[in-house]
Amino acid sequence: MLKKLFQSLRSPKRRTQQLRSTPEVLNSSQHSLQRAQFSRYAVNIVERLQNAGYQAYLVGGCVRDMLLNITPKDFDVATSATPEQVRAEFRNARIIGRRFKLVHIHFGREIIEVATFRANHPQNDEEEDSNQSSRNESGRILRDNVYGTLEEDAQRRDFTINALYYDPVSERILDYANGVHDIRNRLLRLIGDPQQRYQEDPVRMLRAVRFAAKLNFGIEKHTAEPIRKLAPMLREIPSARLFEEVLKLFLSGNASDTFEMLVDLQLFDPLFPASAEALEHNPTYTHTLISEALRNTDLRIKQGKPVTPAFLFAALLWPALPARVEYLQDRGMPPIPAMQEAAHELIAEQCQRIAIPKRFTMPIREIWDMQERLPRRSGKRADMLLDNPRFRAGYDFLLLRESAGEETHGLGQWWTEYQDANDSGRRDMIRDLSNAKDDSAGPAPRKRRRTSTTKRKRTGAAEE
Repeated sequence: MLKKLFQSLRSPKRRTQQLRSTPEVLNSSQHSLQRAQFSRYAVNIVERLQNAGYQAYLVGGCVRDMLLNITPKDFDVATSATPEQVRAEFRNARIIGRRFKLVHIHFGREIIEVATFRANHPQNDEEEDSNQSSRNESGRILRDNVYGTLEEDAQRRDFTINALYYDPVSERILDYANGVHDIRNRLLRLIGDPQQRYQEDPVRMLRAVRFAAKLNFGIEKHTAEPIRKLAPMLREIPSARLFEEVLKLFLSGNASDTFEMLVDLQLFDPLFPASAEALEHNPTYTHTLISEALRNTDLRIKQGKPVTPAFLFAALLWPALPARVEYLQDRGMPPIPAMQEAAHELIAEQCQRIAIPKRFTMPIREIWDMQERLPRRSGKRADMLLDNPRFRAGYDFLLLRESAGEETHGLGQWWTEYQDANDSGRRDMIRDLSNAKDDSAGPAPRKRRRTSTTKRKRTGAAEE
């Protein structure tokens, strides 16, 4: 993946992508798409809007993915009808959003998203209507409800491969930006001036990485060139929006390649600053642990197994935690409280960048807390830990740490055998553990005879 990315960065210089005022039209004989491949609800929406006198097309990712023989996750419609006009046509429609007003049309569990054609924002501040569009000082778009024509809508889409419009009625593709050509060449290219497009919405840098990893595309040279310089702009993005984007990055089945590209393009630092610092100071361990966790995540997704963001974030942040725990222990704090305090501080700092919901931060802390508890196996502790609802996640995380090179003195193997052993075998393992401790401790110290005064003091302390 990275080799392909680097090859694309060295590609011959090319001018900024220019759109045609009229599209290249591909008839049904010139492409592989058929209306039956698309959601019947989405096709029905297009037909009803066209019959009502509006322009309407299937657009973006669903068209791109179908051309690549990938099953789309959802189906989007672009239309000349305003959100209010769309809602008037469909009783099951709901207008959502303020920054970017859309319509969701519900068909049971399936939701079709309908967007009105957008136009470019006015370049003159005096012409800008704050109710429809607004930007901040760095050029980032804060509100985007300037409606326009089909041609204007194509011009303001982010990547050429997403500026494809499919009409299921005539079965034609309208291509304004050589998107079909870039799909055939497996190349990701921004429409317009890359620096300006990233300044309008810095999240486009993350989308570039996500699409390149998901589709196994190279990133065109001029599309990649400004990213390292503009990466700090991600700090301006609301933390709640970044949480959603990070889930898309790491839970799409291509997390391992995504991580490599984020690090190379210096996009990992503004997302996970503490982990990026750990990657700089302890590169081998940090890179190995995160990469292994992401490969496991990708494998589970490919196998159709469930994945939890809590385990993912626990792995992404863990390399930054031990140094903080050690610092608190050096100041006299016991191991478990030190772990809890360091975890609280690290997660609080991370939530300033990415708003991880409490339903995930609590399991993250419990998984980390397990790492301090798993070595404590004497007496009934092992059985109590085994019954803990977070045991499996904590155990899996322990194995992850060991695979990254952490020395745990065979702790992971011990717990693996303990889970498989019968009750008698488990008692033997606990006994062996106690004997090993006694042997390593040397002769037992001579017991002091407790005086009646000592007994009274201890009894009094217990009663207090």
